Amino acid sequence: MTRPFFYPSSFIRIAAACEAAADPAAVALTAELGLPSVPDPVADGFTHLLAATPERLELRELGSNAAGPVYADFAAGAVAHRRRFGGGRNQPLARAVGLKSTAAPTVVDVTAGLGRDAFVLVWLGCTVRLVERSPIIAALLRDGLRRAAHDPDIGPTVLARLSLTVADGRDYLRGLAPTQRPDVVYLDPMYPLRRKTALAGKDMRLLRQLAGDDDDAPELLIAALASARRRVVVKRPRRAPALAGPPPGFEIVAPNTRFDIYSVNPPA
Repeated sequence: MTRPFFYPSSFIRIAAACEAAADPAAVALTAELGLPSVPDPVADGFTHLLAATPERLELRELGSNAAGPVYADFAAGAVAHRRRFGGGRNQPLARAVGLKSTAAPTVVDVTAGLGRDAFVLVWLGCTVRLVERSPIIAALLRDGLRRAAHDPDIGPTVLARLSLTVADGRDYLRGLAPTQRPDVVYLDPMYPLRRKTALAGKDMRLLRQLAGDDDDAPELLIAALASARRRVVVKRPRRAPALAGPPPGFEIVAPNTRFDIYSVNPPA
C-alpha cells in the first residue's frame, strides 16, 4: 500500500504517541495522520516519534544520540525574539520581499517549514499563505498556528494574515487562478549539505530528514516566476550558488544569508 506521506528516504519510520493529559487538538492531528502507535518504537525500528503532549505536538528523533524535540512555536523562543528585536522593516528579509512604509505585499511561502520567516513577514504587515508538502511538518506547523491563535498578543494577527495549505509547491502555484496570484513567492529550499563546517541545528537536520534535499527547487523557481506578480525571493546561504535557471536580478546579503531577488513585471 502506498504511504500517504512525503518521505525522501525509505529509512524514515514515524510512530505516534499521546502522553497523559495530552492536548486534545494535538491528539486529533496525530490521528489524522494515521501513524502507528507501538509500545516500544525503538525496538520496533522506528526512527522518529510524533508526540502529543499537554503543551504541544512535537517530533522526536529516536536513538541514543538523538537531539531534543522539534516543534513550531510563534509566541516564544527565537521567533518571539525576532519579532521584538529583528530590525523591523529594515531587516534583510523585509527588504527582500519589498516591504515599505506604504506597501505590505501578499506572499506565498512555498517551502514553509516551521513558518519562522513567514511569521516575521506577517508581523511586519504582510499576508502570507504557507505551503508545505510534508504532512508531518505541516502537522507541527498547524499545531503551532493553533496555539498562536489563542495567544492574546499575536493571536488576532495570526488569524487574520496567516494560513496553511498542505501541498507540493509546484502544484499549488500552477493551480492558482489569476486573481489568487501573490505579489511575492518566497522560496527557502534546503541549504546544500556542508561537509567542512559545523552541523546544522537540530531543527534543520530533522526537517531535512523529512523533506529531503529539495532537488526539485529549480522546478519550483520556474513555477514561482510564472505565478508571482512582482518578484520571487530565494533564500540561500551567503556563499552558495544561485538555483539553476534564470539568474537573479539582484541580491540582498546578510552576514550568513543571501536573498536572490527575481523581478517579475516590474512596475514602470
